[in-house]
Amino acid sequence: MDKNDKLGFLNIDTSLYQTRISNKFQNRKSYQPADPRIILSFIPGIILDIFIEPGQNISKGEDLMILEAMKMQNKLKCNMDGKVKSVAVKKGDKVSKGTVLLELE
Repeated sequence: MDKNDKLGFLNIDTSLYQTRISNKFQNRKSYQPADPRIILSFIPGIILDIFIEPGQNISKGEDLMILEAMKMQNKLKCNMDGKVKSVAVKKGDKVSKGTVLLELE
């Protein structure tokens, strides 16, 4: 047990529990929900084709780009209506999981 541990309360399913809270737990990064306007790569791969450009209006379900991963071509589709603010990648780019691909307004 660390000297810096303090007693605190945890709220789990509307029940309060008193327990020791470590500094690591207190300084953790809090959960932030994903921003639906930022499209991230869900798997590492290579950008084969891009069908949109900045300033273009797009609708839900429209094809955005093709991401090749493990010899499979994945068509990324738009999750909402909007306007393309910026495209952060270009054809042939290798991307890792979680890379920002494009941003919507």
